Amino acid sequence: MIFSVQVKVMPLKELLDPQGKAVIGGLQNLGLKKINDVRIGKNISLQIEADSESQAKQIAEEASRKLLANPVMEYFEISFN
Repeated sequence: MIFSVQVKVMPLKELLDPQGKAVIGGLQNLGLKKINDVRIGKNISLQIEADSESQAKQIAEEASRKLLANPVMEYFEISFN
């Protein structure tokens, strides 16, 4: 079976997000003063061939740990479409 998987990769909450800070500055310069915080991450779509959803999740987790996310600076969440 083919499973459609989304991997959301975001910077750790404890770390400064320079891209987010730049975007919030730009938004405030545009007059959007009510936005208090911006975090910039990645959304990765995977098509995974697996026998079950649990196997597809395991494959996605391995890909995320080994390549898609940097565990020192980022965390990831996996969801299915």
